[in-house]
Amino acid sequence: MSESLGIVVPAYDPDIEALLAYIEDIRAILDPSTVRVELDTPSDAVASRIEPVVDELNVATQRRGKGGAVMDGFDGLSTDILAFADADGSVPASSLATIVDHVRGETADVSIGSRRHPDSEIVDHQTVGRRFLGDVFAFTARQLLPTKCYDYQCGAKALRAEAWDEIGHHCYESGFAWDLEFVSVAGSLGYGITEVPVEWEDHPDSTVDPVWTTVELGRALLDVRRRANAISDSPRYRDIQPTPRSKLTYTGNNGD
Repeated sequence: MSESLGIVVPAYDPDIEALLAYIEDIRAILDPSTVRVELDTPSDAVASRIEPVVDELNVATQRRGKGGAVMDGFDGLSTDILAFADADGSVPASSLATIVDHVRGETADVSIGSRRHPDSEIVDHQTVGRRFLGDVFAFTARQLLPTKCYDYQCGAKALRAEAWDEIGHHCYESGFAWDLEFVSVAGSLGYGITEVPVEWEDHPDSTVDPVWTTVELGRALLDVRRRANAISDSPRYRDIQPTPRSKLTYTGNNGD
């Protein structure tokens, strides 16, 4: 029997036509059991466009941030394999399928997209400034964190549900630093991480502000390092029940 796959798409003020097309591609290429969109503070018109094309739609009445949305999505899924992809579709469904295949084929506990992999195909590069900030941050994170990767922040990742049951207990970052934390915690807990080459296209009209996002990541880096090192250095830390993540209020659209 094939394993079930659930895909979370976190979205805030999305390009609705692009998101609908991306969901259609995901269904056609990956054939997931569940497509779940985590949608922050949308208008009724946006929510009503998305609801008919997904299996689960969870609408937050406050902006959670990317990390908060992905974590709520993973917690809400009941499939064997979990994956997420950013709503702007920078990582096409074909590359997301390759990422998922590494988990399905049991060649990786955790599989992450990597724009910096030598076999990646960058269809449309970021501006020089955005690329510089990203490269500097990735280099700094690789020097400071116990889990060494070349691209912590690429918006497509997959893992087994039982791995998330453990990793998720140690994830708190609600914003864009969540990717960094997720990878660091997974490595510190001993999960094997595979960086997978992707096709990638920059979307400069996304809601990501490169300067403020870099500031946010920089602020989170040392805290993530401290917690990841605590997990690596003390196996007993893994057994400590962390403080539950705060939950926001949601309106029920299929996901309840």
